[in-house]
Amino acid sequence: MSLDPARYAELFRTESHEQLAAINRALLALEQGGEAAGPLAVIFRAVHTVKGMSASMGYTAVAAFAHEVESVLDTIRRGDQRPGADVMDVLFASADALEGGLETATESAGQSPAMAAALERLRALAGSRFAGRLSRGELPPESESEATTPMPAADPLGGPGVIVRVRQSAGALLPGVRAFLVVEKLRALGDVGAVWPPIEVLQTSEVPRSFAMRVSTLASAGEIEAAVRSAGDVEHVEVDLAARTRRESNVALEVAGRVEAAPAGGKVTRHVRMDLARLDTLMDLIGELVITRGRLLALTADYGKGPLDEAMQQAAKLIGDLQSEIMTSRMVPVWQVFDRFPRLVRDASRQLRKDVVFLVDGKDIELDRSLLDEVGEPVVHLLRNAVDHGIETPAERAAAGKPRAGRLVLSAARDRAAIVIRVSDDGRGIDRARVLERAKAAGLVGGSATELDDEDLLRCIAHPGFSTVDAVSDLSGRGVGLDAVQAKARMLGGSVTLKSVEGEGTAFTLRIPATLAIVRALLARCGPERYALPLTHVRETLEFGEHTVQRVRGSEVLVLRDEILPLLYLRDVVRQGGVGDAQREIVVIERGEKRTGLVVDELIGQQDVVVKQFDAARESLPLFSGATILADGAPALIMDLGSLFGGV
Repeated sequence: MSLDPARYAELFRTESHEQLAAINRALLALEQGGEAAGPLAVIFRAVHTVKGMSASMGYTAVAAFAHEVESVLDTIRRGDQRPGADVMDVLFASADALEGGLETATESAGQSPAMAAALERLRALAGSRFAGRLSRGELPPESESEATTPMPAADPLGGPGVIVRVRQSAGALLPGVRAFLVVEKLRALGDVGAVWPPIEVLQTSEVPRSFAMRVSTLASAGEIEAAVRSAGDVEHVEVDLAARTRRESNVALEVAGRVEAAPAGGKVTRHVRMDLARLDTLMDLIGELVITRGRLLALTADYGKGPLDEAMQQAAKLIGDLQSEIMTSRMVPVWQVFDRFPRLVRDASRQLRKDVVFLVDGKDIELDRSLLDEVGEPVVHLLRNAVDHGIETPAERAAAGKPRAGRLVLSAARDRAAIVIRVSDDGRGIDRARVLERAKAAGLVGGSATELDDEDLLRCIAHPGFSTVDAVSDLSGRGVGLDAVQAKARMLGGSVTLKSVEGEGTAFTLRIPATLAIVRALLARCGPERYALPLTHVRETLEFGEHTVQRVRGSEVLVLRDEILPLLYLRDVVRQGGVGDAQREIVVIERGEKRTGLVVDELIGQQDVVVKQFDAARESLPLFSGATILADGAPALIMDLGSLFGGV
């Protein structure tokens, strides 16, 4: 049976991307100085893993290229090379070339132009020992440090250490690569002294098989088993801790018998890869089930207490629990998209000859996977703007009495049902006078305006085509891309706010819901129509009365404790006309530090609403982010509350 690489190409690339992310993180840590041994070990192990997987897939050119990268890393590890600026540039270029090569890898593919260019630079650092083979895209022999000494047939795993026996699943995808990954996972826990059958034999395996290893580690049985199973397609794991202290062991090579239980308190994790389309289908189904639950609860409400009501309440609870579990399964930490930004900032700052200290906070904050890629684009625009136009050159900062290195912070935080992502710098801030001058010339503000607050400032610089610079750089221009940030935020049902102080810095805040599929909303009535107000922007509700609503300079305002807020009527907003019912209530909505009161005829209650995208009619008001079906089967529009503040 021959291995069909095309069948496993997507799985191979998924595994490879994880290794490439580890390489980039470790390269950044190595460049920043400090102890080099840790990052070097991570890079070497990740490159070695990519090489092994590529060889198993038959991607010889990629495997050969990865081997040459290993050669340079080995010279650094031995102390023959210092990881100076030139060496780091070559390694970063090699990582980029490796990523590009993996994206287009096939059995017959040769070296890409980027790989060829990087190879020339690598050879200049490490010599041309394998130049002839590499130019032909052949896989060179393993380096001396990786040579494997044949094990004695009688006792291939003899010696001290933990014996780990593994049997792969019957339907294992890419078993040779999986076996190699198991070994690499255990190397992260300690020293793998022996593998039987040898890893070279396992890598060429085309069918699931059993194998065993001797590992010197202090990890628990549960930690070892979790590491093995994280490689995927593992059916059976046995961890023999007693072998740690035994000098001799009689190890059966075929895995059989019982699985040793993890010690009390040991954490054993189980992971399974799932097609994203299946998650989306589950989300659609639970959305329809939530709508049906609401309908059933409304229909059975008139029957009073009894077996039917009891069964319906139990079914509603189970549906709610199922909804929670499915939504939780879709949540992923933001580090999965944030991890690529340190490299982006590093490259941008070097291109502009600026010193930037980049900090990331809140990487464990989770949001719906459907939003993960969506938030990446606006954050890229904001980071590039900060490096290009926010942070000054080292000379300018020194002249202003600042540290030569600018500080750029990307943070994520949870705020009720929303995720708040902030990009802040300690740079020059935005020149408000310059923006005001250009805004007047473009007709964005009145000719009599003398200053711009933060909201007006953002409205101007986010206007398509607006810029205060005469020549836009290759990276960005203040305002170039900000209209895209604003559009993306609105599309996601969120908002953007800005705070800038000249000479001190600028902060952009992107606020989006944690999920777009099902949101908690406040239902409000305006005449015969009902609208859903997402709780992401709702601060509190009040009764309409003479003590809360007063008239100032001819306009009605909301007096909320010591604060006076502008007041809007939902009837006016949706252009319904007429006079509202006598019973009126106020919803206090907020966006960043801005608040306003929205007067509605009646508040009906809260409800989980399933967001359905809809195509708005031409010339319609840009007030709605979607539609939903209420418990009684009637449709309702979901309001984009951020749009009520104007501008953003």
